[in-house]
Amino acid sequence: MLEKSRLGKLFIEKEVIDKDTLNKALLIQADEDPVNPRRLEEILVSDFKVDHDAIFGILADLYAFRTINIDIEKVDEKQIKHTREILSKFPEDFRKELLYKKILPYQISYGRRNKLLVLSGNLTEKLVERIPLLTEFKKYEIIYCRLKTLEELIELIAPQHNEFLELLQEASEQIEEIREPSPEAEIDEYALDDEINKSLLVSLYEASLVEAVRKDASDIHIIPFQRSNIDIYFRIDGKLHLWHRQENIAPEAMAAVAKDRTSGIDRFERDTAQDGFSQRIIDDHLIRFRVSVLPIISAEYERRFETIVIRVVDDRKVITDLKKLGFQKQAEKDFLKAINTSRGIVIVTGPTGSGKSTTLMAALYHVMDPSKNVLTCEDPVEYVIRGARQLKIGHKLSFDNAVRSILRHDPDIVMVGEIRDKITADVAVKLSNTGHLTFSTLHTNDAPSAISRLYKMGVEPFLLAYAINIIVAQRLVRKICPHCRKPLSKEKYQAALDLGLTEEDLKSGKIFEAGKGCKKCTEGYKGRINICEALYFSHEMRKSIVQAGTEIDEEKIRQIAEKQGMLSLRESGLERIREGLSSISEVAYATSED
Repeated sequence: MLEKSRLGKLFIEKEVIDKDTLNKALLIQADEDPVNPRRLEEILVSDFKVDHDAIFGILADLYAFRTINIDIEKVDEKQIKHTREILSKFPEDFRKELLYKKILPYQISYGRRNKLLVLSGNLTEKLVERIPLLTEFKKYEIIYCRLKTLEELIELIAPQHNEFLELLQEASEQIEEIREPSPEAEIDEYALDDEINKSLLVSLYEASLVEAVRKDASDIHIIPFQRSNIDIYFRIDGKLHLWHRQENIAPEAMAAVAKDRTSGIDRFERDTAQDGFSQRIIDDHLIRFRVSVLPIISAEYERRFETIVIRVVDDRKVITDLKKLGFQKQAEKDFLKAINTSRGIVIVTGPTGSGKSTTLMAALYHVMDPSKNVLTCEDPVEYVIRGARQLKIGHKLSFDNAVRSILRHDPDIVMVGEIRDKITADVAVKLSNTGHLTFSTLHTNDAPSAISRLYKMGVEPFLLAYAINIIVAQRLVRKICPHCRKPLSKEKYQAALDLGLTEEDLKSGKIFEAGKGCKKCTEGYKGRINICEALYFSHEMRKSIVQAGTEIDEEKIRQIAEKQGMLSLRESGLERIREGLSSISEVAYATSED
């Protein structure tokens, strides 16, 4: 423990983590499998999402490893060829394992004794010790390289292959024009099986799962297109992009493949909505998929078409560090104040896909510790939360019954996936009033309207006033790619002024628009960031709500909140534009109801 504490103290001195994070990480480490425990630095990076390079950069200095900075743009063909020749001398399985661990045998340093230079982002990884045992390279030196640079180098020199896509390409010449079913005929299941085997649709389906994970897509859409084609779309950064169109394929056959490879779905049921799940090991990570199937109509009334949407649930995306949510200063201050208490309701509101679950996950991880009983009630469960007891909703335990049962299970902290009706609203208020910290979501356009919504559900104003700590209304806007962005063109100045920017903002040279796209982004955008309004329940706010009577005055509530420092959604978005992070079109779209 002494060594761990010394290392932890060093991280605190360098202001990479705080004492609270260190204590939580050490508790997790104490519970690790004694046969194969994780190191402190690995826990901080994987469980607490501390910046990888901040941690391992400190370790490189501490253990006197050489550090290298490589400009990817300046890596020439000669170097690429040299590195590929080195990699060719490694056994295939060992090479794949090294590259997966972000370890790259990069260059031979010639001298009295030739030495292999190995770039690594994880200086504690013992896999490199096998290099002399499995290859001709008996002498090597590990050099620290930033993780992002390593990932780009590996993608340039030894890009990942999708074996299912390769199988599909090999089989593309075998795919023949299919016969349309006659209007009177039922679907011939044997013919469908023949179609599946002939066209290797299984490879296409599996390829879509692998590519969606690698492209950081949140959803996969499989849609019948015309008579005998299917379109596969990926939702990336909130927008749908066509990934693949497969021609001369019966859409019914593709639906059958997806159903066959999903648990909880009946392949032969084509007239009702179905939900199921599956999981795969992709790039050595367990990825879960939620599958939704819906019957749809087409111009060909005799066909039995279905649309399929697959949600990609990747636990690596869970944010456990509140600071990584990117809240603006006042919002972060109010949010921390609201969750660092023993009681009260914290509500995050916004439309589907606005990052509500992500915000609540980060809040939960911030307040959880082994001394607290944390219960969650979600339908469906999105992510597995280490240290929480997550209720399993099913036909024997409905969401409403589960919410009622929570009160009898001695909780300290509760997360209710959504306040849906008066039942869940009443339970949330009761939990708050009996000294429990409660997290939940709501579907409203902004923070003040959430109060009206709860009032209309039947919750009295005096209960609302003293039960709620904070309401955060948020949206996600796409971030402009910093590599191909360009200054805002003059023809868009008027739109920027209409949105709320000033002449001074436009003259600052810090207002950008998305470029045409580059290899590091998707159509000029890469990633998303939140904009939000955080309505904190101060004494003045509570007093105003108690005095509301029979009508909640949303405008008065907004005025009090803005006087306290709350930014509106629009103003929050304008700040993102001024920071050079997003575009006027993104903010205008996200705040169009304001």
